[in-house]
Order: sequence, then structure tokens, then C-alpha cells
Amino acid sequence: MSSTVRETALDHISTAQPVAPLPAPEQGKALANGYGCDVFNTRVMRQRLPREVYDRLMRTMTHRTPLDPADADIIAGAMKDWALEHGATHYTHWFQPMTGLTAEKHDAFLSPTADGQVFGEFSGKMLIKGEPDASSFPSGGIRSTFEARGYTAWDPTSPVFLLGDEYGRKTLYIPTVFYSYTGEALDRKTPLMRSVEAVSAQALRILRLLGNTTATGVQAMVGSEQEYFLVDRRLYVQRPDLMMCGRTLYGAKPAKGQEMEDHYFGAIKERVSNYMKDLDIELWKLGIPAKTEHNEVAPAQHELAPIFDTTNVAIDHNLLTMEMMKKIAPKYGLVCLQHEKPFEGVNGSGKHNNWSLSTTEENLLDPGDTPMENLQFLVFLAAVIKAVDEYADLLRTSVATPGNDHRLGANEAPPAIISIFVGEELEAVIDAIASDSPYAGPVKMKMDLGVDVLPKFSKDTTDRNRTSPFAFTGNKFEFRMPGSAQNLSDCDTILNTAVAKELKGYADELEGAEDFTSAAIALVKRTIRDHRRVIFNGNGYTAEWEEEAARRGLPNKKNTPAALPALIDPKNIQLMEDFGVLTKVEMHSRYEVEMEHYSKIINIEALTMLEMARKQLLPAINAYMSEVANTAASKLAVSEAISVRSETKTLTRLSTDADAMSDAIDALQAAVDTAEAMTDESAKAVSFHDDVLPKMDALRAAADDAETVCGEDYWPLPSYSKMLYYV
Repeated sequence: MSSTVRETALDHISTAQPVAPLPAPEQGKALANGYGCDVFNTRVMRQRLPREVYDRLMRTMTHRTPLDPADADIIAGAMKDWALEHGATHYTHWFQPMTGLTAEKHDAFLSPTADGQVFGEFSGKMLIKGEPDASSFPSGGIRSTFEARGYTAWDPTSPVFLLGDEYGRKTLYIPTVFYSYTGEALDRKTPLMRSVEAVSAQALRILRLLGNTTATGVQAMVGSEQEYFLVDRRLYVQRPDLMMCGRTLYGAKPAKGQEMEDHYFGAIKERVSNYMKDLDIELWKLGIPAKTEHNEVAPAQHELAPIFDTTNVAIDHNLLTMEMMKKIAPKYGLVCLQHEKPFEGVNGSGKHNNWSLSTTEENLLDPGDTPMENLQFLVFLAAVIKAVDEYADLLRTSVATPGNDHRLGANEAPPAIISIFVGEELEAVIDAIASDSPYAGPVKMKMDLGVDVLPKFSKDTTDRNRTSPFAFTGNKFEFRMPGSAQNLSDCDTILNTAVAKELKGYADELEGAEDFTSAAIALVKRTIRDHRRVIFNGNGYTAEWEEEAARRGLPNKKNTPAALPALIDPKNIQLMEDFGVLTKVEMHSRYEVEMEHYSKIINIEALTMLEMARKQLLPAINAYMSEVANTAASKLAVSEAISVRSETKTLTRLSTDADAMSDAIDALQAAVDTAEAMTDESAKAVSFHDDVLPKMDALRAAADDAETVCGEDYWPLPSYSKMLYYV
């Protein structure tokens, strides 16, 4: 049966005609005229709101001032009219609970009248506040089943937008925060917004000391690079592991993986190209500035990167991008995989978080042409270096997930040790500062390719380091550790708050200085000397670096259960409480949620492995062994002189694999039972990591070996070769 299903699927894949893309003029029209057409943006607000209401809302959005409650009904009415004109029938408060996903509950724009009619209703109260069931989302003990009340509250800094389904029905989406009846944050957006205000306030203090009297605020800016895989849906549905867990739990290494390095930036296949074009258009309608797309390193792997935006909006856009990627893929007979490691042995998928601080006029991390003389840049650079060094353990928790554990440390993913790459030019600056010696940075050099017709240009003063977790890349820092499935709110919340703490310390010290410039230079010098240990420009994959990092005292938490206790370290709780970002209760709740999440994920994977092994793989092996044994018996029945050596070798190897699988099944089941029986979430997570995962690896090793021997018509799972190349 599996062979028939697979053959039918492969036949469909080989003969299927690609979905016709939009004509080129329509694509251009979507970019020129349709950009942001499904967003209640400033252009629409200006057209539909009274001038004074519009001005007050703009102040709220740009300067984070409280919204005038009297304006809420007017704004809600304008939103409703706009949504109804665009075909919307419902609205929803869209929020980010601690599930790692987004959540929404849809309500219709209608209110019945006494005479049996209905009219569209959407008041200011409906816009500002919603009430989902808080006990049904992870809370880490903050909410119990009998304590169900929770609230959503409109976030006016992130644009309201429309999303439609395949039947043409549209819904008005209102970005919101989510918190409990007792006031604790139950989401990822609330602490992010608090951290944005914290870093803005402290950065503005520094700018004032530097003589900037015009800046009205500082924005943390983010650009998120989203990596993903595309596989054919007909093969995907034959893989229970992909459907249940997002990654393959079994799969022998293919004859060809990524070793030829021919997929990266290679020609994009037609079906994938059409998918990307369709995705671009849908994202542009939502005001998401999708800009760059290309093939990534692994076969079937791709990347999309947008233009930078304010942190809150950029993260909302990234979550929407992930949803649209998954939503559009079936139209092309594809499935979008966003797990960090869907395929063993090839590149995992990350989500690089490009972070900077900016006013409306300038990027505060831009070194300019003479970084050694740019005091503003040096002060902010020093603050980031100190923040990353002092709170590396907390920053590590922001990327600690079971999926990311499989990815970190290889195939262009950085190691678990957090260090900062600054490049040759800034390293020379740092050397000069730390040693009180003259600055002798790299000289600008022309690139001469030896062909007259080719352009000659100045090369960059520093190379890139793809193994660095936290790399300076010209005028921003690229945090390369987040996994593709993650919400970037966590890492940006921690980064913003840690930098705010260091900037506050700087401002407190410098505001009382008699000679500001001398004091600022001394402060930068002290910071560099005290925290230079976190700067590393070499190869982060080597054993030598791991040993060197240990000598420097840098933390190396290689797995999620080992990393997460930093969430409840008193030093880190103090940081979050000092800036009103998270309370001690909220930090402990996140620790409980993430530990429990880890255990649940590994448990689901283990149970899926057991079911697949018992119901699919062992029966397939036994069936093939029976076929081989019958063949041998038939040959011997003709003549005992006929060799059955090949059949004997096959039977011996498969019998060994089957026995190993049977033993591994028993061992894995026992380990799962032991872990599941534990009541302490921390101990349970450690048990799943230390005891369950190794037994999963043993079961997989035996099954993967059997796959290389078992007849293709008998093996029930599509191979890596087909999934990675039949796109």
C-alpha cells in the first residue's frame, strides 16, 4: 500500500503543471499601487479620521503617549467602515501567548435590532479591550482552570490589517497585548513594548549629554531574516513525524546532501519562484517590506528578508510572514517547514535578528568614516558589549528551544557560547582604546579584479564571521542564534533591557561629570578593558574556542534545560524588575512554561517515534525479510548449489537492525514512562534531555540503517532524497 501511495505521489509530482503566476504587469501593479492596501495605515487614517483625532493618534503611535479614550469610538468607527468596505465580516484581537504561536478569536460586525435587522457594530470599547480565556494558555502557574479571566488590549503602535481566506471572507486583525486578571503579562508583546520604552528613555539621556537636543525618542530597529524549507505536500502527508513534530525523526542520509554547495544562491525552481512571487504580493498588501529572497544552503531551503522596521512592528510582520508562508504553500502543492532542523545532516533554519538603535535622523550604531573619533558610536558600542557580556546567560535563554538545540553549533548556526564579532576595523579601535596606543586601523583598499571593464571599488574594512552568535555588520548587530520557528520578542526584550541598564549606568555617571568628553572616553575605556573577554573574531566551531571560552569564563549552556535556569537567576530578575519589564512572578512563570514546553515537545517526538516504529517500520522490515527469505527458499528449492549469500547478508543485517529497534523501543518506552511520571518540571525536562533523547537516537540509528537495506517498495516513508529534491 505504501509503495502504491508513494508511486502515485511521485507520478503526480513529476507530471504536475506549475500554478500559473500572476502576469508580470499585475505583479508590478501590486508593488506600485497595492502596497499596504490591506492595512489601516497612516494614509488611511489621515483620510478617514478628523484632523485632531489623527494628530493625537499619531502622537500615541510615535511618542508612546496615552491614547485619549474619547477618541476610541471615532477610531473604531473609521476602522469598521474601512473594513466593511473591503469585505470584512469579522474582527479579532490578535495576540502572542506563550505558546510560541499567535492566537485569535473572531467576532462578527453585527448587532440584531428589534425588527429583525442587523447593523454593523464596533465600538471603542470593542477595539480597546477583549477577553479571551486566560486559563487555556500557558501561564506557568499564574492562572488556574477556575481562574479563567484574561484581557487583550489594543496596541496602537502596530497597524491594524485585513486577512482573507480562500473563500473571500476577510477579518479585521487588531494587534494586542495579553495579560491576566491580576495584571501579569501572559504574552511576549507586553514585555517587548516595556523594553522598547526602557531603552528609548535611557538612550535619550545619553544623546542629551552628547548635545543632541532635537531627538524626541530612540527606536530599537529590527530586520529579521526568515529561513524555511519547502517540500512537496504529497510526500509530507506520508511522514507522520513531519506532520506531528515538524521534523523528520527517521531518515537515512541521502547520497547527495549539500556538500556540492550548488543550492545556495542557485537558480530558483519555477514552482518555488511562483510561490515566492505570490508570497511577496500578499506580504506587500499587508505593508510588509519583503525585499530579498534566495535559495539557502540546504536543498529545498530558502530565505526571505524584509527591510528594517521598529522592533514591535518588525516582529508582528515576521509572525505574519510565517503565517502567510504556510498559508500560500498548499496552493502550489507545497508545505512550508519552519522547524529549526527538519532534516538531519543538512543545514538547519535560523532567523537572524538584525538589531540597531536609531533616532528619526540617524543610526546610533553607525561608526562613520572615523569610528575612533566618533564618541557617540563608541559609547553605544561599549554599552552593547557590556550588556551582552553581563547578560549572556539570559540572552541564551531567549533562543533555548528543543528545535534550536538540534541546530546550534554547525552548518552556519553559531555555537551556544555567546561572543561578539566586531571585525578588523573595530578590533583595531578596541585595541587602541584598551592599550592607550595610537589607532592603526586597516587601510581602505581597492578591489582590482584584473579586468579593465569590471568596476573597481573599495572593499569593506572587515570580513564577515558566519560562526559568530552576535556579529557587528557595519551599522547593526546580527544576533544569529534564534531559530526559524521562534518569536523574536524574547531576544529583543532581553537585548533592549540589558542595553537600557548599561546606558542608565552611563548616564548616571556622566550627568555629574565636570568634563563630559573626558569622562565618556574613560568610561568607554573601562568598559572595553572589563568586558573584552566577550569579543572573539575567530572560528566559533573549533574545540580550541570552546576551551578558550571556558578560560575566559564565558557560559556554554549547550541545551535548553541547562540554559533556562538563568531566567530565575536573581541577577536577571533584578534587571527585569528594575526597568518594569517583567516581575519576579512573570520571570518564574516563563521558566515554568519553557521547561514544560521542552518536555512536551520531546515527549510528543518520542511517542511519535514509538508509534511509527511499531506500526510502520518494523512491519515493513519484517515484510521485506519475508520476501527475501521466500526468494532464498525458492532458489534453494531449485538447487542447493544456487548461492543465497546476498539474501543471507540482507536477512542478517535486517534481523540485527530489527532486534536493535525492538530493544530500543522497549528502552525508549521505559525512559518516557519514567520522565512522564515526574512532577517537578525542571527534573522532567532534564530527564527528557538526558535519558529520553539518547534512546531516541539509538532507535533512529537502527531504523536508518534498515532503510538503506530494505526494499524501496516496502519502506513506508519517503526518503530524504525525494523530499529534498522533488520540489
